[in-house]
Amino acid sequence: MFEQNEICKLLSIKYPIFQGGMAWIGTAELASAVSNAGGLGIIGAGHMPPDVLRAEIQKAKKWTDKPFGVNIMLMSPFVKEVMQVVVDEKVAVVTTGAGNPGEYIPALKEIGSKVIPVVASVALAKRLVRTGVDAVIAEGTESGGHIGDITTMALVPQIVDAVDVPVIAAGGIGDSRGIAAAFALGAKGVQMGSRFVVSKECIAHENYKKLVLKAKDRSTVVTGRSTGHPVRVLGNHLTREYLELEKNGASIEELEKLGAGKLHLATHEGDVDHGSVMIGQISGMFKDIKPVEEIIRDLVSGIPGIIDTIKEDCK
Repeated sequence: MFEQNEICKLLSIKYPIFQGGMAWIGTAELASAVSNAGGLGIIGAGHMPPDVLRAEIQKAKKWTDKPFGVNIMLMSPFVKEVMQVVVDEKVAVVTTGAGNPGEYIPALKEIGSKVIPVVASVALAKRLVRTGVDAVIAEGTESGGHIGDITTMALVPQIVDAVDVPVIAAGGIGDSRGIAAAFALGAKGVQMGSRFVVSKECIAHENYKKLVLKAKDRSTVVTGRSTGHPVRVLGNHLTREYLELEKNGASIEELEKLGAGKLHLATHEGDVDHGSVMIGQISGMFKDIKPVEEIIRDLVSGIPGIIDTIKEDCK
């Protein structure tokens, strides 16, 4: 299966399944496990200082001999230094968010890296393809963390029709059915973050994982719309306070002050009431914590049955 898949051939991976590059919890532990299981593990650089990222990359190299990637937030205060680390370490795949990676593409191409930005609109996808990226990740608003406003179902086929590079679907994909649906929309692969949060290898605090497993279909809320940088998280004391401030017209500075450090508070200190628990809407589907290898095996093995069911239903 997937021997002729465009993404698998492009990146030399077994399965076209990316692990989302999540800040603070998309570490070498998780990324190497996903790559070893046949997917593409991705270290989430977030706002990591360059020396911290270098250490994570070097750990991943010790733990896997398979390709892995680094996700770089282009709004990071360390973006230039972090990009240099990626070049120095010759990382196989670089995914990007929150901006245009165009100025960094020549250096990345020179070392053979594949550049795959996350996009939330057709216009951005077309603009970035013109800069020479190798593929795009079309991420719907169902995703956890920073989001756009178009659903995966609507976004993916429009981007597929608009660009001439492979498209990876992201947002709201949690099982084999979601993967099959993404392929039906024209995607050549999928990116999943939330499913891998509740894996044994993810370093997120136990409280974080437990809250995700308790999530229902309507448990997530979106904060930060007034700032122009909306974020999907599980509702808690922090989100209620944040949304109340937004409702009352708080300044961006006030909102940023409230949000500062809150992701780390949840992921590492386990305060899931006052911290930011970023997760996608699909989290209501998850009921257990499994090893990454088992998660990927279940995802892949379930696809043929889904396709057979579709064929039967379409007779």
